Amino acid sequence: MKEEELIEMAKQARFKAYAPYSSFRVGVALLASDGRIFTGCNIENASYGLSICAERVALLKAVSEGCSDFIKLVVVADTKEPCSPCGACRQVLFEFNPDISILMVNLEGKRLVMTARELLPKPFVLG
Repeated sequence: MKEEELIEMAKQARFKAYAPYSSFRVGVALLASDGRIFTGCNIENASYGLSICAERVALLKAVSEGCSDFIKLVVVADTKEPCSPCGACRQVLFEFNPDISILMVNLEGKRLVMTARELLPKPFVLG
């Protein structure tokens, strides 16, 4: 899968966001090691704590389909600088692959690539 195709899929997923409160739309494309791609968008709720980020939507869709080995995540948002996953999403991504490549892109094409390990240097781990 070409990076540009993943970026376009994330951009398209962004249009499906349910963001009536913040108007902040995020789209992601999550690439699994077997080549499958799972997209996600943020879904808000009037009770903000019940809102869920695009990254976790895609990851939960993948896991519910029996997929748990991921190699790349593309995050797209309309921000001045590329938008990174929140702390909760960093923790969830880290659990599945600390070295997943996370490509953060804004609508102007500015890019930043980091791993979950770089974004979350002190993760919570059991044991």
